[in-house]
Amino acid sequence: MANIISDETIEYVSILAKLELSDEQKEAAKKDMGRMLDYIDKLNELDTSGVEPMSHVFPVRNVFREDVVTNRDESEQILKNAPEEQDNMFVVPRTFE
Repeated sequence: MANIISDETIEYVSILAKLELSDEQKEAAKKDMGRMLDYIDKLNELDTSGVEPMSHVFPVRNVFREDVVTNRDESEQILKNAPEEQDNMFVVPRTFE
């Protein structure tokens, strides 16, 4: 194991994660973190010289559309059925005094 995880590192990570770990859990976390770092070291051995850097595995494209107004002002037609209207708005009874 090339990377040795210290007790201070485990303590710091547990504080960041807001975890209270027992001594046995701290030892298990040290072993797990060591295995993770060993795996990362193994991945670093791969030859990636011909691989183009990317931020996503799948191609990313812009999914936004042009913001085009598709409806028009139909307030006159809407207010045609209103029992009462004033200044291009519905007139409704008061709900409070």
